[in-house]
Amino acid sequence: MNLDAKGRMAIPARHRDVLATIGEGRLVLTTHPHRCLLLYPEPAWAPIRERILAAPSFDPRSAAAKRVLVGNAREDGLDGAGRLLIAPELRAYAGLEKQIWLVGMGSHFEIWSDAGWAAQHEAACAALAGDAPPPGFEGISL
Repeated sequence: MNLDAKGRMAIPARHRDVLATIGEGRLVLTTHPHRCLLLYPEPAWAPIRERILAAPSFDPRSAAAKRVLVGNAREDGLDGAGRLLIAPELRAYAGLEKQIWLVGMGSHFEIWSDAGWAAQHEAACAALAGDAPPPGFEGISL
């Protein structure tokens, strides 16, 4: 998938319809510490935001997580052509250029740069190459 010259990404129609229904067109785009962006329908983001904000403010790691996840969150919607404008500072944070990846994660999407996704995908495959399944995956058979 590509970003246009103005930093807009076209959401594929099959996802656009679901996002429009779930969030009534309201979307939240925020940063993730792995240097990608997260895209949520606003109703799915709201309880996550509340849990993050309930974390202790004087704990340095909690405060850092609040700054990264909530401090960078932006509510927006799709334009008439089904595109989402990604603010320049968010594009810079995630290293987004022309080629990007929209990765479905069930309740939300991750938006990756081409290089970021290649590195993340390779690291994920290497991490899963071990004999023991990751926590929470015990008993799952594919």
